[in-house]
Amino acid sequence: MRPDNGLAFMKWHGAGNDFVIIDSRAREAVVTEAIARGMGDRNRGVGFDQLAEIRSSELADIELDFWNNDGSRAEACGNATRCAARYIFDQTGKPTLMIRTVRGLLEARIDAGEVSVNMGAPQLTAAEQALAPDIDPTHLPLDGDPVAVGMGNPHAVFFVDDAEAVDIAGIGPRIEIAPIFPNRTNVEFAEVRSRDEIRMRVWERGTGITLACGSGACATAVAAASRGLTDRKVRIEVDGGWLTLDWRADGVWMTGPTAYVFSARLSRPFLDAL
Repeated sequence: MRPDNGLAFMKWHGAGNDFVIIDSRAREAVVTEAIARGMGDRNRGVGFDQLAEIRSSELADIELDFWNNDGSRAEACGNATRCAARYIFDQTGKPTLMIRTVRGLLEARIDAGEVSVNMGAPQLTAAEQALAPDIDPTHLPLDGDPVAVGMGNPHAVFFVDDAEAVDIAGIGPRIEIAPIFPNRTNVEFAEVRSRDEIRMRVWERGTGITLACGSGACATAVAAASRGLTDRKVRIEVDGGWLTLDWRADGVWMTGPTAYVFSARLSRPFLDAL
């Protein structure tokens, strides 16, 4: 599984949300919990918010598997999907792609250098989000009255007066593991500035504070529109830049920048020590 000359990877980011991407289309999947955890260590490894492994698919152009930097699996990762799509767009010159994930088949498009991906229809019911049947996802029984929205992965969106003032490092990890979330949750703090603009900060499940979260931005847009606070198309400012969200009949479309940073190779001794 691990080549004798090490393991090639790429570093990308989307609005500061940074990823390791490994292209495994020519072989079986190579990423394990140990590899993800070792590479995710920002002091002893490479460091990333999430890792995406590209695999071949008979049902789509590519298939993606996602990992958090603590070695746990992630069901969805919007910005990593956009970055992986940009890599394939640059290789193939195609204007559209179909990408298979645990979430299902996702369509990606490129226009004027920006990559859009349809993250699918939001999961709005308690059953879809694996919440207890007596829980109302639109008003979770937690201080702050958050909204639960599923985007293939779980999110709790809090609406706040000032996103900059929130103690994310103190509140985020407590909400992530709250008993009402059977699979833990991502946590977003959203300040609505107007009908078409939101400021959002995020605590990501299995990772911590990140500069952006694509699925979290989708969940925030859905939560805000559901409460009548915004229109269904909004721009969201995250710590690392801006994303555009458009909740349409066919799903939640997310558009934003992608950036290739570098390519490198994990050494064989590093892999052997995991």
